[in-house]
Amino acid sequence: MFTDEYYMKLALQEAQDAFEKDEVPVGCVIVSNNRVIARSHNLTETLNDVTAHAEMQAITSAANFLGGKYLTNCTLYVTLEPCVMCSGALSWSQISKVVIGARDERRGFINKNLQLHPKTEIVTGILENECSSMVKEFFKAKR
Repeated sequence: MFTDEYYMKLALQEAQDAFEKDEVPVGCVIVSNNRVIARSHNLTETLNDVTAHAEMQAITSAANFLGGKYLTNCTLYVTLEPCVMCSGALSWSQISKVVIGARDERRGFINKNLQLHPKTEIVTGILENECSSMVKEFFKAKR
């Protein structure tokens, strides 16, 4: 049986790919029936596109894979709490579950009192230290 930690480690691999490309190191995977159907990381610098967040890339990829816009019966694993834009997209996608590694107190959707789809389950704190440390290391090097 695959666990939340197992899939978050895959998301961390995506975040590492972003880190190596000098992108903010956020990674995610989308899983359906214990199968990874989408994986992505931030590409905002690479694509020169402020909307190219890991979650947005993964939502598009998963929808293409499934052949429809709704991600019911899917789980998104993301290393950093989604922003307002991404939480809106996740809400519209009707994703069943979102598993978050590290919280983003400044830009994350939770402290903004925003909700995802009413049926979406939210889990936080999975491999939180590993997820948080990668983002902190990235921004420390930038300063």
